[in-house]
Amino acid sequence: MLWRAPAIALLALILGFVGLSLQALPAHAATCVPDATTGCVQGIVKTSAGDPASGVGLTLTGKGASEDTTTDENGRWSFPITQEGTYEVALDTATLPEGQFPRATDTRSVEVALFESASALFPLTDDPDAAATPTAPGSGETAGSGSGEATPGDDEATTTTKPSATNAFSWPRFWQQAASGLRMGLLLALGAVGLSLVFGTTGLSNFAHAEMLSMGGILAFLAMQLTGNIWLSGALVVVVMAAFGWVQDAVLWKPLRKRRLSLTQMMIVSIGFSIVLQNIFQFFFGANILRIDPSTPKTVTLAGITLTVQSYVAMGIALVAIIAVALVMKYTRFGRATRAVADNRPLAEASGIDVDRVIRSVWTVGVALAGLSGVLLGLVLNGIAWNTGWHYLLLLFAAVILGGIGTTFGAIVGALIIGLVIEMANIWLPGDLKHAAALLILIVVLLVRPQGLFGRKERIG
Repeated sequence: MLWRAPAIALLALILGFVGLSLQALPAHAATCVPDATTGCVQGIVKTSAGDPASGVGLTLTGKGASEDTTTDENGRWSFPITQEGTYEVALDTATLPEGQFPRATDTRSVEVALFESASALFPLTDDPDAAATPTAPGSGETAGSGSGEATPGDDEATTTTKPSATNAFSWPRFWQQAASGLRMGLLLALGAVGLSLVFGTTGLSNFAHAEMLSMGGILAFLAMQLTGNIWLSGALVVVVMAAFGWVQDAVLWKPLRKRRLSLTQMMIVSIGFSIVLQNIFQFFFGANILRIDPSTPKTVTLAGITLTVQSYVAMGIALVAIIAVALVMKYTRFGRATRAVADNRPLAEASGIDVDRVIRSVWTVGVALAGLSGVLLGLVLNGIAWNTGWHYLLLLFAAVILGGIGTTFGAIVGALIIGLVIEMANIWLPGDLKHAAALLILIVVLLVRPQGLFGRKERIG
């Protein structure tokens, strides 16, 4: 068949790309991966010259726990926690490299929730006169405040942590959480658009779509090992993911459609494909968190809202991509053809539209957008793991269903609502209930409007 030669060539290209990248892959110590029952306290220790400080001892205390660890060859360390709350991280100054001293403090307090990560960084100095006075246990500086502001005079010492839901309401915190929700919504929208387009044109609920997010982030990490340029790496990932979407439809989904498999059977195939991809990712990368950008995140405060530079850049890229998709779907021939196929496939075929070509293009664009979403998520979360996409699968489906299944604009609006609800819920609810709040909103909306916000009513039976 015509698709076999390019499919084989692309597969060989991807395998070669992964092989070369794995050769350049630095060794990583086992890293904490947050999930529904685990939170992570982590950070990195570097010398005043910017080199990793390995073998430095740290101690975590709090919630009746006390754990010790040392930094790996990259200066990284992490602690898993199973109870959300406030913990104290103490730096063992006796294990610091010779001539290095803690610049601000040797003890920090962090607030961390389950399914989240909190960072505590310890900048070092080679000037003993500028060294911090040893801190008494229990009096460590807070590694993140509700507004995400760093300790004065120590701009790079901390990164923003999400405040506990037990904190009192304040308008600065409200706007901070709203900004975080907008960030989450924009990144979800990139993934939700592709999922919605595929469903609209084929009727398939693609459970493997979330793995496209993971794959995009992982490929960005590998590309950074080869190029060292984040912009070039991101562009390469989008191109490779677009090609992978094209191959997916040519090799897997179109043959299944030709064999007239039911949508239920194809959905089960997508679940199996998702599991296969997850196992491949885990086999090659284990439980490591892969940091696309190895530099220490820096925060910027605009209008009282503090986010990392990566977050602002990711939001800008996501916004531009979403606007571009909306314009294409509204004003181009491809957009009109896609809407026609989604509305009435037999009529679209009768009017001369090449339905197979439209579906192939939808897979290409949808997977490319999901890959871009994975890259941006990896930058915002300061790392990507083999199961990152799986954690967002339910939210992607919630966004698509809330906005109206099969509608591009509905997926965008639904994703923004889901993102805002998740982050805003942190103001009043514990962190482990924020996803429940978003799904509760989904249920309420569907009770009032079963077709979703932008969906059309359909007669059943």
